[in-house]
Amino acid sequence: MVLQGACGRTAVGVVGWILYVTDGEAEVAQTTAAGTLGDVMAELAGLEDSKAREVNERHGDDHGVNLGKLRALAKRLKTQHELARELWASGDTAARLLAILVCRPKAFGDDELDAMVRQARAPKVQDWLVNYVVKKSPHAEDLRLAWSADPDPVVASAGWALTSERVVKKPEGLDLAGLLDVIEAEMKGAPDRLQWAMNTCLAQIGIEHPGYRVRALDIGERLQVLRDYPTPPGCTSPFAPIWIGEMVRRKDAM
Repeated sequence: MVLQGACGRTAVGVVGWILYVTDGEAEVAQTTAAGTLGDVMAELAGLEDSKAREVNERHGDDHGVNLGKLRALAKRLKTQHELARELWASGDTAARLLAILVCRPKAFGDDELDAMVRQARAPKVQDWLVNYVVKKSPHAEDLRLAWSADPDPVVASAGWALTSERVVKKPEGLDLAGLLDVIEAEMKGAPDRLQWAMNTCLAQIGIEHPGYRVRALDIGERLQVLRDYPTPPGCTSPFAPIWIGEMVRRKDAM
C-alpha cells in the first residue's frame, strides 16, 4: 500500500509541491498523432504561459507550460520513442517533460538513464524521469545502488527516491537499520534535494515498518529536518514525525 504524504510533494528536495493541473486541456491546439520535432517544439512554444512560468520558476523549473496541457499533448502523440529521444536532446525543459511522457521506458539502457539523470537538473524533470521512466526500467535496482553512493547530491537524491520506492513496495533484502544509520548521520547536513529524498525514505520506513517506527520517529524528532516547512491547509507536513503519525493513523482507520 502506498500512501502519499506531504501533499504529493516530490522526493527531490526543493522541487516544490506537485500540482497535477488538468484544467484547460481542451484549449491545446490539435496536432498530428505522429509529430515531427519541429512541429512539437512549435506547439510547446505556443503553450508558453507567463503565469505558469512564474509559478514553475519558484520551484526551480525553467518552463512556462501548463502541465495539464502538456499531458494532453502527450496523450495525442502517444508513445513515440525516437521523437522522445529528439525532444530530450533539445535540452528544453518542457520538451524533456514531454519526452518522458511519450518514451518507452524499458527501451533505455542503463548508460542512457545514467546520462539522463545527470542532465536532468530541473527538479520536475528529475522527478518525472525517476518516477515515470527509471522505476519501470529493468536497470532500476542497479541504478539505485550506484546513484545512492554518487558524490553528486542531485544524482544521489534519485537513488534515495528509488530506495523509498523499495521500502514501500519491495523491502525484502533492504538493510533498513543501515539506511536509518545513514539518514541519522547525513540527512541534517545534506543539500536540500538530497535531504528531502532522505527524509522521504525516513518517513516511509516509519510508516511501512512498525519494527523501525520508534527509531524513525526518534531520528526525526532529534534532527528536526523540515520541522518548520510551510504546509498548505489540508496537507500533511513533511516533518517526518508528523508525516509518519498521520499516515499510520489513516492506515489504522482503514
